[in-house]
Amino acid sequence: MPREPRHTHGLPHAANVMCDTCDDAHSHWYFLLRNFGHINRQIPGKNSGPPGIPGICRRSTASEVGMGDSIWQSMQKKGYSRRDFLEFSSAAAVVAGLGKSGAAQVASAFEKKEKPAVVWMHFQECTCCSESFIRASHPIVADALLDVLSLNYTETLMAASGFQAEKSLSDTIANNKGKYIVLVEGAVPTKDGGVYCMVGGKTAESILQTVAADAAAIVAWGSCASNGCVQAARPNPTGATPIFKLVNKPVINVPGCPPIADVMMSVVTHLLVLGQIPALDDQGRPKEFYGRRVHDTCYRRANYDAGLFVESWDDDGARKGYCLYKMGCKGPVTYNACSVTKWNEGTSYPIQSGHNCIGCSENGFWDNGPFYQHLASFPGFGVENTADTIGTAVGVATLAGVAAHAVVTNIRKRKVIADVHTEDEKEK
Repeated sequence: MPREPRHTHGLPHAANVMCDTCDDAHSHWYFLLRNFGHINRQIPGKNSGPPGIPGICRRSTASEVGMGDSIWQSMQKKGYSRRDFLEFSSAAAVVAGLGKSGAAQVASAFEKKEKPAVVWMHFQECTCCSESFIRASHPIVADALLDVLSLNYTETLMAASGFQAEKSLSDTIANNKGKYIVLVEGAVPTKDGGVYCMVGGKTAESILQTVAADAAAIVAWGSCASNGCVQAARPNPTGATPIFKLVNKPVINVPGCPPIADVMMSVVTHLLVLGQIPALDDQGRPKEFYGRRVHDTCYRRANYDAGLFVESWDDDGARKGYCLYKMGCKGPVTYNACSVTKWNEGTSYPIQSGHNCIGCSENGFWDNGPFYQHLASFPGFGVENTADTIGTAVGVATLAGVAAHAVVTNIRKRKVIADVHTEDEKEK
């Protein structure tokens, strides 16, 4: 959509620097999704800008958000209208998988439910999951942290430290038994008494047991918390252990190194809106995002079926966007939403950027062989079992019936796709 006129607020151009964020934000139709909780509208009856400059947009702060309020009450205090609230509820319903028809259900929940208390634990990890989460776009992470959740404890983001920080954690647990959500980032070391990861003189495992005991839900962010990741790779000297093996209640695993930001936000939204754990697969992963292989939804799949592969980095096939299977792509055995949801507000994902999938959301991916060595074989049908010999007499002769038909069809497809690529190159 076209950009709206620049907000001048009656000031000379040089003074408009303070409204660069406002200028950018208001020019997008998805203003509410992208900037709710980050860019604040004027609050009636209050001076919302510098002295003598009425109506200027300003950034909100955590101190302005009532921690005991419902989401709707928090929005009212920040100057949002009922219409804004309903639009936000509709967006949350879509993210949670309810569709726009679920907006009324979401609005009702947001009006009545007190914002859930959240504790975000950090153990053996690199904080890449937090880095991913703060880049979520649907809805933007500021909305979740400041208006949807009460993030009472997180070593990475909280201002408090030392005894004050630990008191916040203990108070949250004591005052919200059975109602708070635990988000865990990182694996937990169990060897040598757990001395390899300690916070405040306590081992990671003892802290986990304490916070998990009365939690309403536990979410394991990233492959470290979901399956151990690099810390648990052979020989696993610290005894790094995933969260689900240490607690006696269901754990939502959201693997990836790191997981996709919007997938993380969607899981939180689902818990918030429906008040229940989403449908999980046999590895505890949300089926909505881990129900299909990257291979099944990859835009290079047609090239794979036709036997058009990149043989070496930056060869002619790489420049034409051929399949990366022979370069070690683990897409055929990796379950994730990378090729559908993508990263950075749907901009791209590794394969689209020219790199093979390394299977980072699968259990033990660090021990599953070199990243750039292709799979010897994997479960499939027809052409999937003969990727290295497709198009040869042996490949066709050894198959019969439907399987042979599938291979012949894909050989024809190979020629058609190759011709299209050639024509594209000529046009360039």
